[in-house]
Amino acid sequence: YRDGHDVEKDEGKEMYHLELAAIGGHPEARYNLGCHEWNNDNIERAVKHWIIAATQGDDDSINELMAVFREEDGMVSKDDLAAALRAHQAAVDSAKSPQREAAEKYHFRK
Repeated sequence: YRDGHDVEKDEGKEMYHLELAAIGGHPEARYNLGCHEWNNDNIERAVKHWIIAATQGDDDSINELMAVFREEDGMVSKDDLAAALRAHQAAVDSAKSPQREAAEKYHFRK
């Protein structure tokens, strides 16, 4: 619904489906909700979405949080950023496995 591929563009439906996906634990949907909130000047809501996505291992959300920490005085506290970084690393580490590493090696070998 965002780009209108094979369906009519509909921001309401786009947001509905992003929210469903975010509630279901999809970190990229949560990141996209944060971007939408940011673009609509809802900075606090954007930061909350990015913190949640970062704790699920989303790299883009960590990058956004670090940028906001550097550029937007007081919008992300040092403690919140540190907690998000720790949770992000824990999520990334929990997703590691010998099978995933072997699949990644195989995929990039081609």
